[in-house]
Amino acid sequence: MPQDVCLALLILALLANLESTTSIYHVHSNMRGPSLNMISSSFMGIDPIIKASGDESKHSQYRVPTQIIYICTITKCMFFFSQYARYRVDTPPAGGYTGGMATLDVSSFSSIKSGEFTAALIWVSTGKYSLIGSNDIQAGWMVGPSHYRDNKTHFFVYWTSDGYRSTGCFNLDCTGFVPVNDAPITPGDALEPANGQSKISFKIFKNKEDGDWWLHFGYDINNMKPVGFWPKGLFTSLKDHAELITWGGTTMCPSGNASPPMGNGQWPGKNSASFENVKLVDTSGQGYAPLAWTLRVYANNKKCYQASTFLDDMFYYGGPGGCVN
Repeated sequence: MPQDVCLALLILALLANLESTTSIYHVHSNMRGPSLNMISSSFMGIDPIIKASGDESKHSQYRVPTQIIYICTITKCMFFFSQYARYRVDTPPAGGYTGGMATLDVSSFSSIKSGEFTAALIWVSTGKYSLIGSNDIQAGWMVGPSHYRDNKTHFFVYWTSDGYRSTGCFNLDCTGFVPVNDAPITPGDALEPANGQSKISFKIFKNKEDGDWWLHFGYDINNMKPVGFWPKGLFTSLKDHAELITWGGTTMCPSGNASPPMGNGQWPGKNSASFENVKLVDTSGQGYAPLAWTLRVYANNKKCYQASTFLDDMFYYGGPGGCVN
């Protein structure tokens, strides 16, 4: 069904020149301009339209099946396959959803190769049955050498307001997400997991004071501070509320490569990576438990990745990877 299809990281550079708005915090002064050579993140839904970007002067555009990403330049095409394991609430109340939060295990992987990535994140989005016109906000961690030019684990944010076609970007690569002064982290910063793993907490929510979508971050669920915000003016359908909140992991690799590990590389269990404190968030920034019957679990390749039963506001997820498509 359309609402059950995979979420994929598409390799493209989406640049936008959308005007930021003021909000209730002072804006951070260290804004970067767009970077044409960066690989951007878009965790997609059904039947995406992919447009590559980079140094080449010409590119081809294709409509493709889910899970298979075609990146074509004037000289060659590359094929990428996406995998995921996640939970989602997709039965919104009359007023929609206004945010989500969690505590995530953060892992490091020195083995991730160029063209591959592994990530864990929260999605706040609209467009349940149609990609076109969908609005999407994302935040989490990722190991992606092609984007960051290293094998470190980085904290990232992302947004789009038209189904990843022409608006949105990764981190501060274009005008969109507005960082604030004295933030505990800046999008794109490297995380340094102790002994290969640590925990971070963050929440995304629509603030009742200004209507913008705020991101708070911390290393303690009870001590999160503002990182910045996505102005409500960036969005169309997400301007007022969200239809979907998703928590989980995703990976991507070129066709023929063994898929990279997800989570911390372990099968779901007490030694694996987890999402804890999984909650919805109201416009005051307060978390509350999702109704059990609204949660759906999805894993599109159980030979490599899975998610555990959801219990006590948490679930385990991940796997060793190693699948070849």
